[in-house]
Amino acid sequence: MWRLIYNVVLLVLSPLIVSILLAKPRCRPGLPQRLGLEEGSFGLFRLFGLSQQNRLNKPDQPNKPNQPVIWIHAVSLGEVVAVTPLVQELHRLHPTYRLVVSTVTETGREAVEQRLSGVAEHCYAPLDFPWVVSRFIERLQPHLYLFVETELWPNLLWHLRRREVPTALVNGRLSSRSFARQQWAPVRSFYRTMLQGLSLCLMQSDRDVDRIVALGAEASRVRRTGNIKFDQPIPAVAEGETNRDDLGLQHAELLFVAGSTHSGEEEILVECYQALVARCPSAVLLLAPRHIERAESVEAMVRERGIAVQRRSRIRRASGLKSVGPRVVVLDSRGELATMYREAVVAFVGGTLVPIGGHNLLEPAQWGKPVLFGLYTDHCAEIADLLIQAGGGRRVLQAEDLTRQVLTLFSNNEERERMGRSARQVVEQNQGALQRTVEAIERLLTPKQGISGSPLSGQPLTLMAEKSGTYSGR
Repeated sequence: MWRLIYNVVLLVLSPLIVSILLAKPRCRPGLPQRLGLEEGSFGLFRLFGLSQQNRLNKPDQPNKPNQPVIWIHAVSLGEVVAVTPLVQELHRLHPTYRLVVSTVTETGREAVEQRLSGVAEHCYAPLDFPWVVSRFIERLQPHLYLFVETELWPNLLWHLRRREVPTALVNGRLSSRSFARQQWAPVRSFYRTMLQGLSLCLMQSDRDVDRIVALGAEASRVRRTGNIKFDQPIPAVAEGETNRDDLGLQHAELLFVAGSTHSGEEEILVECYQALVARCPSAVLLLAPRHIERAESVEAMVRERGIAVQRRSRIRRASGLKSVGPRVVVLDSRGELATMYREAVVAFVGGTLVPIGGHNLLEPAQWGKPVLFGLYTDHCAEIADLLIQAGGGRRVLQAEDLTRQVLTLFSNNEERERMGRSARQVVEQNQGALQRTVEAIERLLTPKQGISGSPLSGQPLTLMAEKSGTYSGR
């Protein structure tokens, strides 16, 4: 019954859904493929600039019989970054498999092509209309479907289950806001119909394990494997290479990096910087908007406040000419934030001063940098708690508090280095989720170990013992 109700509602809302996707620039590319249409079939899509072809092999080509497919779905940039080590390890273990990574945004596509070139193909994920999903699965013929961080699409999961394709949630999490929305009895019943068909749920924390079981996942198929973001490799940087010249920084200037920021948050950070530079004229602020299409509006906002501002791309075109004096640099290029944290004296991670839920606190931590963040860390609650407990991160409540913390760390080398070491230790001490995740997935790829092609036909999974003192199996 739920399937019928869901599809009726989906059909009624389909014009609104397509309109919303057309209205979002970062969701427009690939929309024809997401609707199950051939590229360039309709002039309307060309009008909206949607006729761009995928740069990698198109995954809707028929699969070769001797080339099994693993399909990994990652919504956008953050999920692609998280799942990259897993995809690389699967490629190493199964070089004859065809790995296809789907996203819903252009930033996700670019991340796949930058990080997984030669390892995986990219495609845009089909919209959850039953006829689109059925056609996509028929063309791709996946042997296994993995999806990241609780990206549940009912028709997709129902069609995969009907075809007896094993499905696994990896690096799963359920935010407090999302979990609260699902407490209404009919909603929980609807979720149960999806979750009970999953072969495996690999969750980040005990909280996530408890929540997904409460929503209806079969407890014997749920495991706490940890957060694979701890296993992210440090971005490769050539010996002696630095981003300071690319940013036009003088030798004595101190860089404050604020990454993955949002509207309403940048204004607070600029207010903080104005107070900071009055006490420390050598400070430079790097603002990295979470969505770089907002770079122009962020630049305008900074300029309106009477502060010198530069775009990262324009500094690069200026062939390394150095600027002088207080200023804000707006990062308007993709894929560079992780290495920019390396140059930071202090780092702030966004989505935390406004009610977004937070982004990747581990990117600056892995470089051994003090990590500051705001009150809203529901999407990264466990990592925030670990950093605070270890003394590698601090929570700030407002612009005045943020200014005070940054000034303290700018002026106290010993405290800054101690925080940086503690942040790095949090990363090192919590690694291992990637290995546990791969071991669990291997059982889905090897039927004789207890899981057949059907999501419901295998025996309960019993994974090898977790690393003592790091994670507890559930």
